Amino acid sequence: MKTPHGDAVLEPLHAYIRGHATGDPVHFQDAFLPTAHIEGLRDGAFVSWCLDEYRALFAGRPAPDEPTRSRHVDTVEVHGDVATATMTLRHGPDTFTDLFLLIRVADGWRIANKVYHRRAAVG
Repeated sequence: MKTPHGDAVLEPLHAYIRGHATGDPVHFQDAFLPTAHIEGLRDGAFVSWCLDEYRALFAGRPAPDEPTRSRHVDTVEVHGDVATATMTLRHGPDTFTDLFLLIRVADGWRIANKVYHRRAAVG
């Protein structure tokens, strides 16, 4: 995806995708601000992870079904030094919609916060 504001705003989103694809949480350091939170519902309960807690969810290796997974940046809207983005992730039978708030800081764009929705396959 190209944006009218250049590719720099996409860099943290691509780092986020690399983190998921490889299972290596080091990529999330390039994606998120250190103060970021990741929030959503997991097994019906609200979760709010700081970045270190989120990174701990990743084992450092790709998921066994990684070749069948997909991730796609759907939208990016830039408003000066802040932006919003949405992404669709298909992980096996589940589809996730991620919504990101991004901010441009001294060393580039970073994800300030993320919320997600999981749509589990029925059946």
